[in-house]
Amino acid sequence: MHRFSSAGLIALSLAAALAAGCAQETPAPAAESAPAADGEGTVALAGTSGAAADPAAVERGRYLVTISGCHDCHTPLAMGPTGPAPDMTRMLSGHPEGFPPPPPAPAPDDPWNWTGAATATAFVGPWGVSYAINLTPHASGLAAWDEEMFLRAMRTGKHMGQSRPILPPMPWANLGQMTDEDLRAVFVYLRSIPPIENRVPEAVVAPPPPALAAGGETAAAPAPASTGG
Repeated sequence: MHRFSSAGLIALSLAAALAAGCAQETPAPAAESAPAADGEGTVALAGTSGAAADPAAVERGRYLVTISGCHDCHTPLAMGPTGPAPDMTRMLSGHPEGFPPPPPAPAPDDPWNWTGAATATAFVGPWGVSYAINLTPHASGLAAWDEEMFLRAMRTGKHMGQSRPILPPMPWANLGQMTDEDLRAVFVYLRSIPPIENRVPEAVVAPPPPALAAGGETAAAPAPASTGG
C-alpha cells in the first residue's frame, strides 16, 4: 500500500467516505432483477453450464452486497427527479464504457487532491485512476473469475487476487473482514444477476511517492478476521 502526506491521507479518507455516501437513495431490493429459478428450488447461475446455487446463499449475498455499499460505485448514478440515483438498468455493471476520459490528477499535496465522475464509478487521485469494475457475470465482467480468485482479491487487495493493487476508494480491507462463507455468498449472488456487457477501462496505477520508491516503509495490511467455511 502507498503512503501519502497527511493532507493526502485525509483526502483519501474523505474520498472513501464520500464515495460510500454519494448515492442519495439506497437501491431497493425490489428494483433488482430476480435471479432465475430452475424449477427445483435452486437458482441458475449465469455463465455456467447447468450450475445452480442454494437460494438462501443467493439471498444472503444480495443482502450483503446491498448493505456493503457495492451499488454506490459499481452501479452508475443517473440524474433523476430528486437528484442522482443508482441506474438499476445497469446494476453492478461498473464504470460506463465510452465515458469521457478523466481530467489530469491534482497535485498529491493539494488539499482537494481527488476528483470523481458524475456516475460515481471512477476516481482520480494520488493513487492513479480507478474505475469500478463490471461485477456482472458477463464476459466483460466477472465471467472469468472463480470463487477462490474472488476471495483472494478481497483478502489481499490484489486485482483478481494476484495482479495490480485494488485502488481507492474500493474498501477491500473492510470487505475482507467478512467470513469465507459470507464472501462466497456474495460471489454466488454476483454470478446469479443478469449479465451486462460493459467493458470498463483498465485502472491506471500511479508511481509510488519518492520515499516509497527509495525503499521506505509501506503500511501493513490489516489481519483478516477469523473465517468460517
